[in-house]
Amino acid sequence: MTAQDVVEFWLAGANDALKTAEELMIAERYHHALFFCHLAVEKMLKSVYVTKIGNVPPPLHNLLLLTDKAKIKLPEATLEQLREINTFNVEARYDDYKLKFYKKATKDFSEKWFSVTKKLLLWLKSI
Repeated sequence: MTAQDVVEFWLAGANDALKTAEELMIAERYHHALFFCHLAVEKMLKSVYVTKIGNVPPPLHNLLLLTDKAKIKLPEATLEQLREINTFNVEARYDDYKLKFYKKATKDFSEKWFSVTKKLLLWLKSI
């Protein structure tokens, strides 16, 4: 597998995760949609990692750590967005966080973060 094949693998995964998030938004399964927003950003960051670093990305789910390891410089506002999206992975996954996250994942909140995710993905794709 070439480096480009690996990049395309991660890009396809990011696109698939975003499509799944969109379908979950339509189905009003907001907490699950946000989990897939995190997954889409994670996979896009891994594609950028391969492009910039030239190696297989580390098996991490922390978006801030992936950004750092990929040597991506981000404005503070974008880092804040990643900090929030990072919580969607933990809070959607573990039972002790799920109820709190379920209540947090309202339609308005989820629409906002779905939109933020789409913008982040476009920006990451362009670098």
